[in-house]
Amino acid sequence: MTNKNFFTADRAGITAASALLAALTLAVCASPASAQPIPVQGPPAVVVPQVVIQPAVIGQDDYDYYPAYETYYNRTRHEFVYRNGANWVRRPQPNGVTPEAMMATPSVRMDFHDSPEMHHDSVVKSYPKNWAPAAQKPDEKK
Repeated sequence: MTNKNFFTADRAGITAASALLAALTLAVCASPASAQPIPVQGPPAVVVPQVVIQPAVIGQDDYDYYPAYETYYNRTRHEFVYRNGANWVRRPQPNGVTPEAMMATPSVRMDFHDSPEMHHDSVVKSYPKNWAPAAQKPDEKK
């Protein structure tokens, strides 16, 4: 074999190999498998819980007034509101009486939804300590 034949065969082989490589590359790159998206994992999603606030809890307290004790019961917060001297207090128990004994006396449902302190002067005038609904007044003659 001469050097010239070897070089020519080599060049022809390289050309053939290059053509084959180009054809395979084109076939692989154009295949549907390569068109598929590659899944990429990013940071985990942050889930923020949705907070629902009930209107009855914010700014809408409901009160019953017990004239015999000049005490309000907040039905929303389950607490008693009354004066202790010059101060207004809010407690889970009424002052000087059991909740059951106090709740057995006549009461009036109030139509305000803010603090009893703001309405107490007019409430006391409308419902004095001896107040009872018309049907329950003990001194009423039948």
